[in-house]
Amino acid sequence: MSLEDIIQATKKFHKDNCIGRGGFGSVYKGNLQDGDGDGFKTIVAKRLDTRFGQGEQQFLSELQILLEYKHENVIGIVGFCDEKDEKVIVYEYAPKGSLDRYLNNASLTLMQRLNICIDVASALDFFHGGVGKQAKVIHRDIKTENILLNHDWKAKLADFGLSLISPLIQETDYVIDHACGTIGYVDPLYRSTGFLTKESDIYSFGVVLFEILCGRSTFEIKKQDGHFLPDFIKNKFEEGKLDEVVFENIKEQIMPKSLTTFQDIAYQCLHYEREQRPTIKKVFSQLKKALEFQVSFMQTSIVPLSKLV
Repeated sequence: MSLEDIIQATKKFHKDNCIGRGGFGSVYKGNLQDGDGDGFKTIVAKRLDTRFGQGEQQFLSELQILLEYKHENVIGIVGFCDEKDEKVIVYEYAPKGSLDRYLNNASLTLMQRLNICIDVASALDFFHGGVGKQAKVIHRDIKTENILLNHDWKAKLADFGLSLISPLIQETDYVIDHACGTIGYVDPLYRSTGFLTKESDIYSFGVVLFEILCGRSTFEIKKQDGHFLPDFIKNKFEEGKLDEVVFENIKEQIMPKSLTTFQDIAYQCLHYEREQRPTIKKVFSQLKKALEFQVSFMQTSIVPLSKLV
């Protein structure tokens, strides 16, 4: 895409159009003229901040992943620009924004929460399996801020600046690297050893699963209870009080079998030993099972009109 089109869409990267800032630059909302010139479509443009000489590799990594790995639960790329010392990636617009804004929102139902979890698991299954590709992708920064929501609550995984592309066929299943990610989500084993595997994503996803169930972020739990979510959950598990962590507004909606299935797989994700963590295929399967239990329960709970007459 031409820089001129992006500048026009974002009104010269106007501060009023800035909807977020990340480690490598600012994100702007804009209106891009359609090809036929008859209308506009809303887009999001991430502009690399080159002042500090950082982020170019992350820009190229994200660009490569978005161009090569397309999936219904991955944010779509509209275009990119690399001219006049400006590097910009343009994405589709997710009208509801990021998931972290809705964790404690009572209007986000249990069914919507389960479907969001399944959407993200589907995207991770696609990346970890390298579907149709020669390499798998390890996201490295799974968190609710990087899960975007469409108008119909369809979830899209985003922000691949820290992601790593790793060949499917190699002698080792790990990469030695400087640990990065977001505290409160990052795999403690990866942080302490520098050994990165796809199981590091599983750990971070486990944090997200419990955030969605608890209706609280790992940061809020740290502020209120003195521990990030993983330690908080482990303490509750050891005390046999996992039922207490369920978000008050969905407690009445959830059926016991669905809750147990969800909690069991989410808790396995947080295991310190990566060999004990489930594969994303297993997580995906168990989350779908939790949804099936819930759907079945809701269907049998509906009393037919004929019985009321």
